[in-house]
Amino acid sequence: MVPTGPIEMSLYIVRHYGQPSIFIERLTLRPDGFASAHASYKGGALITRPLRFSGRELEVNLSTSAAGFLRVEIQNPEGNPLPGFALNDCPEIIGDQIDRIVKWTRGSDLSALAGRPVRLKFALKDADLYAFRFRPAQPFQ
Repeated sequence: MVPTGPIEMSLYIVRHYGQPSIFIERLTLRPDGFASAHASYKGGALITRPLRFSGRELEVNLSTSAAGFLRVEIQNPEGNPLPGFALNDCPEIIGDQIDRIVKWTRGSDLSALAGRPVRLKFALKDADLYAFRFRPAQPFQ
């Protein structure tokens, strides 16, 4: 595995070894793309165990179809949505990105929740969630 860009990793394999048609092939993979939580067009959800985080924003690595989406709900440890962080407060996220910041109607700042136990509920439709992480807010560029 070799990082070959900001949004890809590459592996190089030999094909037809010992044959006159031998060649090297490059295969690419998205970062953290070895496995995903996948939901079909019918939809599905993934709920984490209670966790504590540090940071200010939730970043996701995802891929959806044009008709698919991902939404995130933040819950208390008992599984109840926190005010302002319910599924309906999270606009549908559509696209193919490795570093999408999740936003709710009140914005993306989660610093008031840092250090508290929470659950994350990811609602998906025709989508793949490869990874998520909490990070400090990005400076304006």
